[in-house]
Amino acid sequence: MVREIMCTRFCRDRQYSSWFSVHRSKAASPSGKWRLSSFSALREGAGLLLLLLLLAGCSMGPTTPVPIAEQGELEPPPPSLASVSPEYIIQAGDKLDVKFYYSAHLNESVTVRPDGRISLQLVHDVQAASLTTSELVALLNKKYASYLNDPDISVIVRSFDSQKVYVDGEVGRPGVMTLEGYMTVMQSIAGAGGLKDSARGSEVLVIRRNGLKKPFVLTVDLAAVMDGTDTTQDIVLKPYDIVYVPKSYIANINTFIDLYIRKNIPIYFSYGVYKTVQ
Repeated sequence: MVREIMCTRFCRDRQYSSWFSVHRSKAASPSGKWRLSSFSALREGAGLLLLLLLLAGCSMGPTTPVPIAEQGELEPPPPSLASVSPEYIIQAGDKLDVKFYYSAHLNESVTVRPDGRISLQLVHDVQAASLTTSELVALLNKKYASYLNDPDISVIVRSFDSQKVYVDGEVGRPGVMTLEGYMTVMQSIAGAGGLKDSARGSEVLVIRRNGLKKPFVLTVDLAAVMDGTDTTQDIVLKPYDIVYVPKSYIANINTFIDLYIRKNIPIYFSYGVYKTVQ
């Protein structure tokens, strides 16, 4: 808040008076032309750099990030990262064996359709995608209870469809990665070329779709994982997770300075020049 007030007052005041101190040289020509003193130009050049840094701070706004779940239609994450289960989630394209211990004639080998369903005898279409195998077993036992005294069903995933995760942001090689078995956030970033120097490793985002519900966001502190203070932050990824590594705050300021100072891209703002009478 203090920084914002300083920025506002600084920019407002500079609209009415120049930070260039204009002096009339004793050696000026009779035409009365004005020139900048060398000392004043040097001093005010430093003032311009300070103004640019203040403007960069103003444009960034408060340094406390707004939770992404509050910016759109995202749901809040689970109560704790530790509660996120690493158990495999069935996806479209997976091939399943459905076995009945006491009713072998009902055994099926099925492929999960693009709509996420499987077709079985007696109960017809059943939603399988986005469930774990234990959840699907519980659902099938409930459905077959109307037809069998003791269904005693088991589900085995025989083959997996090619699952993907997406790694983007401040990493060496952003892109799509094949999810092969057990993969954590740290492993996915390592496979994408590691973190850039400009990365904000303490606030890596994992955007996850929970079945057919709206996606939610998990914030992962990889800095805590790397220094060993909280390795539980390195959660296991699920198919179609999006891992996004944002820029650090200092990287945002450096980008501003690079554009507007080193590359001399002009900043458009108005200021007045006043005449100092000696």
